Amino acid sequence: MYGQFKLKDNPVILGIESSCDETAAAVIKGETLLSSVIISSASEQAKFGGVVPEIASRAHTDAVDKAVKQALSKAGVTVGMLDAVAVTYGAGLLGALLVGLSFAKSLAYSLNIPLIAVNHIRGHLAAAYLCGKNLKPPYVTLLASGGHTAVLYTKTYTQFEVIGGTSDDAAGEAFDKVARILGLPYPGGPNVQRLAENGKAVIDFPPSYVRSSKALQFSYSGLKTAVINYCHNAKQKGENFNPADVAASFQCAAIDPLVKKTVECAVNRGADTVTAGGGVAANDYLRKSLERECLKHNLKLIIPEKVFCTDNAAMIAAEGLIQYRAGNFAQMDVNACAHIPLK
Repeated sequence: MYGQFKLKDNPVILGIESSCDETAAAVIKGETLLSSVIISSASEQAKFGGVVPEIASRAHTDAVDKAVKQALSKAGVTVGMLDAVAVTYGAGLLGALLVGLSFAKSLAYSLNIPLIAVNHIRGHLAAAYLCGKNLKPPYVTLLASGGHTAVLYTKTYTQFEVIGGTSDDAAGEAFDKVARILGLPYPGGPNVQRLAENGKAVIDFPPSYVRSSKALQFSYSGLKTAVINYCHNAKQKGENFNPADVAASFQCAAIDPLVKKTVECAVNRGADTVTAGGGVAANDYLRKSLERECLKHNLKLIIPEKVFCTDNAAMIAAEGLIQYRAGNFAQMDVNACAHIPLK
């Protein structure tokens, strides 16, 4: 017993995610995913070239009840069958987070079931369990998203060590910035990838790995600046340049060091498995490169389906299961948090 709640072996958990511009709900029973629903406001945000927090909050308010009802219906589950509600409480847009958290609190309270407050980043890490049914720690994870870039060593289901990270910007943020430089619409990352498929890596942009650092460290600020300078200088001189080549060269400079260092860390730690999570893990070039490098070193690679790399509630439910089994339940006064350190 943990407080008033008796733990079940295969609990039915509802996951809710509302940290940015996707309103998502999912249902799992034990390790089995029963449903996953995502209602996105990305098309509305694209009109403004990026996410507008106020618009995102209103969209979540309109969609959260619908998303939850659809997820329950697709799973063949009623609210009375739920054993816990897991919800993202951070990091993300504060107003957006509050919508999902408030809904989850009300539901958990009314049903007298545990509320599980999930760190969004831990959700990205837990997404690997959705496709790797036999995945068990220890293993090494490449985390690459709009807000975080890190290589992690997962020791247990609830503990991980940050081996290295970025000293400034995150990989996903760099992709979005380069997309704007090249005049590509929101969301930037997928559009940079598509453009890069028609180009060649012929421009010598600085790699994202900081060679002089004693610790494992990446940096994307200089890479972004190099892309900006290349494009602006060419325009000022009246010179033509191939945007596809810029996209391809940037993509290689941004991703190659991530892949190489992740695999090196796995080899050095004696881990036999590598996983990846976060929105940038949906990038085809990263996925193929990581697959190739892991194959060279006889490492098992587990990458979630693309839909589970970007923001979704299935990963929140998966992390919710881990916290449920550890008895880590939240109080009803838990608040949303825009920034949560990677720990």
